[in-house]
Amino acid sequence: MDWLRHYAQDAAMAGYLSDSFTYAFVINALVASLLIGPMLGGLGTLVIAKRLAFFSEAVGHAAMTGIAIGILLGEPTDNPIISLFCFSMIFALLLHYVRNRTQVPYDTLVGVFLAVALAGGAALLMYVARQINVHLLENVLFGSILTVKDSDIYLLAFASLVILALFLPTFNRMLLTCISPDLAKVRGYKTALYDYLFVIMVTLITIAAVKIIGAVLVGALLLIPGATARLLSHDMGSFVRRSAAISTLSCVLGTIVPMELGWSIPSGAAIILLCASFFLMATTYRIVVKR
Repeated sequence: MDWLRHYAQDAAMAGYLSDSFTYAFVINALVASLLIGPMLGGLGTLVIAKRLAFFSEAVGHAAMTGIAIGILLGEPTDNPIISLFCFSMIFALLLHYVRNRTQVPYDTLVGVFLAVALAGGAALLMYVARQINVHLLENVLFGSILTVKDSDIYLLAFASLVILALFLPTFNRMLLTCISPDLAKVRGYKTALYDYLFVIMVTLITIAAVKIIGAVLVGALLLIPGATARLLSHDMGSFVRRSAAISTLSCVLGTIVPMELGWSIPSGAAIILLCASFFLMATTYRIVVKR
């Protein structure tokens, strides 16, 4: 990371880049954007295909509880990664396990788990924030990409490699499992295995994105780029590529634009608002031009 920061700082001092690039935290934020954007955009296509928009929301809110538990157990207040990972993964796998063994509609089940995660996380975080840091709750809820450290980038890079290793070889089978589970079973695919792989991937990227986007907004970045790309795509390949591109562009612009213009808004909120603007433009194009 040091060589990249030095290169960007030299380019900024030479006038090729904005003066903002002389700051190390800006470089870290951009690297994080370039890592997390394609992952969220690509996985978002499967979230839409499986109609699991609220699943990612539930996992995001579970991250709040995991962070609070980690701080209570003595982990560093700025990065309680062990408890965050363990609690969120257990939460997601338990939700999927209960879904497969009950007759409760999935949206209802996700709503129950979401409510429990939100209530538990809010209660614990309010208790923790009074003891440690009054701004902790805001950072957890809405994220701050400008506070990303080298350790966060390495963790994000590791999570991205794991997701790619799972996503690329299994995408077609996972997609068929999403669209037609019965046909996938006829073809001999282990649909339960692919369902659990999907749950693990979404949970991993949610955990990695909480510090950047925030627990409240991470589900939106999984959903909105995919929804936008679906309005503009006619095949699965372009659907995935455009979703990843929209997500990445939103992350990069949401990091740079507010800082350059001096806007005092959270970076996570800026990223989601840019995503929403792309969705609005795509919707307008689809209605007006292709009606």
